[in-house]
Amino acid sequence: MKILSVDDSFVIRRIITDAVSVIGFDVVGAANGQEALDVLEREHSDINLILLDWNMPVMDGYTTLCNIRADERFRGIPVMMVTTEAERENVVRAIQAGANNYLCKPFSPQDLTTKVMESLGMGLDM
Repeated sequence: MKILSVDDSFVIRRIITDAVSVIGFDVVGAANGQEALDVLEREHSDINLILLDWNMPVMDGYTTLCNIRADERFRGIPVMMVTTEAERENVVRAIQAGANNYLCKPFSPQDLTTKVMESLGMGLDM
C-alpha cells in the first residue's frame, strides 16, 4: 500500500516514512499542495491514503484538500490532516471539506500508525 505524505518539512516526511514503513507502507513525498496534485495526476490509482499538512508554501493543505475532493479521480482516496493547526474551527473546516481523520503535531509514531490504520478502515493489533 502507498501513502502520499504532503509536508513542507523534509524531517516530518522522514518521520512519517519511518513510522509507516514499519507497518508495511511505501511513502511518496510532496513538499506542498501543488506537488501533491502533480503526484496524484501520475499515481492516483496507486495511492491509498494522503497525509496532508495545513501550513505549506505554494498551496496550503486546506486548498489542496478542496482540490482533491473536487476531482472525481481523487475523491475516494482517504485524507488525514497531519498538522500543527489545532484550532477547533479549522479542524471542523477540514472535516467538513472532506478530511477523513485529523492528527495534531507533535505526534508519536504509535499515534500516527493508529490513525493511519483507522483512516484506512483497518484495525491495528499492538
